Amino acid sequence: MPVINRVADLQDEITGWRHDLHANPEILYEVHRTAGVVVDKLRAFGCDEVVPGVGKTGVVGVIRGRKAASGKVIGLRADMDALPMTEATGLPYASKTPGRMHACGHDGHTAMLLGAAKYLAETRNFDGTAVVIFQPAEEGGAGGKAMVDDGLMDRWGIQEVFGMHNMPGLPVGQFALRPGPLLAASDRVYIDVTGKGGHAARPHECVDTVLVASHIVTALHSIVSRNVDPLQAGVISICMLHAGEAENVIPETAQLKGTARSLTPAVRDLIERRIVEVAETTAKLHGATAKATYIRSYPVTFNHERQTAFAAGVAAEVAGADKVNANVAPLMGGEDFSFMLEARPGAIILLGNGSTAGVHHPLYDFNDGAIPAGVSYWARLVETAMPA
Repeated sequence: MPVINRVADLQDEITGWRHDLHANPEILYEVHRTAGVVVDKLRAFGCDEVVPGVGKTGVVGVIRGRKAASGKVIGLRADMDALPMTEATGLPYASKTPGRMHACGHDGHTAMLLGAAKYLAETRNFDGTAVVIFQPAEEGGAGGKAMVDDGLMDRWGIQEVFGMHNMPGLPVGQFALRPGPLLAASDRVYIDVTGKGGHAARPHECVDTVLVASHIVTALHSIVSRNVDPLQAGVISICMLHAGEAENVIPETAQLKGTARSLTPAVRDLIERRIVEVAETTAKLHGATAKATYIRSYPVTFNHERQTAFAAGVAAEVAGADKVNANVAPLMGGEDFSFMLEARPGAIILLGNGSTAGVHHPLYDFNDGAIPAGVSYWARLVETAMPA
């Protein structure tokens, strides 16, 4: 069962929505224009219920099928927010807002779910209820958690929930997923180093926090290579080091910031414990002190086995079985859809974006050629899960 004909007919319209969203990116919970566009379109489509302001600025739409005998309620989720970075694509629909860019494809995710909502509201060829979920603040703000905490699952009686994310490098029209951990837990690391400042020409009178911070960075890299089982996965990346204000002054303090990723609770616990131990003892070795703060942010994005198998089957109907990798290797990126998967069984699937720049890159752009497959997947998922 290939791409739906009606969806193919809607491609140009959905692409127009996507370009408008791309040109007007908003970040975190400040997605007021984007949420407003979503609300207006869902109401125009004739959704049975449209509720803004869920989880601060999230939007929920309800579409009831021709029948409701099954009592089934399926949630479909897209994220709406952009990133605080500058676009370099030069596209006609490039960001109009300096320092803001849809560099992860959430404009495409939102447009595709809107397309599916239009199709489902027109046809209603299912027995049950489809709940379309438009979420803010995926990029570091835990908008998925905010919507769950605001009663998303219980208020609308959602029984299963499904997500989708584009994947550069995977050919357009193809899908990938796996049961179990698909995306990593994403945690934050902050290390404050205190030494003794002074003149750069008299380092023997100082405790140089730049030197100490550098040794800490080097030592932290031993954790994954020498503490984590080689058959397990872990990442520690220190991405920011700030110290000093002048080239001839040894600074009194330094700060390191970074991220840690893991796929299992055991590795997560080990990484947290060792980061604190390594940072503090390395600083002490050099006569300084260090305070390491480890903040658990997004949990592992864990696909439930039955729902993953079902999603893979739907994707195979749309794309062909040979175009679906149902056991793709886990990725170390993070996703706050993980909070929804902790609240209800479900699965997130990866949609091919073709040979584009990677996500979070200034040259990235969502591939409009992926729209028919993505929208058809959403539509068939609802119709297959709740057959009329």
